[in-house]
Amino acid sequence: MGVFTYHNDEATSTVPPSKLYKALVLDSDDLIPKVLDSFQSDEIVEGNGGPGTVKKLTFVEGGETKYVLRKVEEIDEANYGYKYSIIGGSGIPETVEKITSTWKLEEGPNGGSIAKVTITYFTKTDAPPSEEEINTGRAKGQGFFRAIEAYVLANR
Repeated sequence: MGVFTYHNDEATSTVPPSKLYKALVLDSDDLIPKVLDSFQSDEIVEGNGGPGTVKKLTFVEGGETKYVLRKVEEIDEANYGYKYSIIGGSGIPETVEKITSTWKLEEGPNGGSIAKVTITYFTKTDAPPSEEEINTGRAKGQGFFRAIEAYVLANR
């Protein structure tokens, strides 16, 4: 198995970290299907919402309904941190065993936020994920972030 870590570009927002964190992490189960048209549901299949919880995120991609299973690894409300792993489902590349995302929100300029994301791919072989897989994952993460941010800005 290979382990490949990528530090994504930082994303900035005018939304304060406390509000953005609440939307991105604490309220995401309800917000994701509301703000992203391709997402149908985000539901808990095991656990109580805290670390160890497994969630099923169902979405439409290329006209096909797919899903991923996400396991909550860490929730650090005091420091605006969150870590989860995509551990299975039809929406994960066949070459990947799991993908772990570590998020951290920090105070940004003028009361806004800076989001820092680290993605780690655990591949089934020693081969790294393809550039396409990395770019697709990065684009999905940015789209998710911007959609939640837009929702928070529109509903202040």
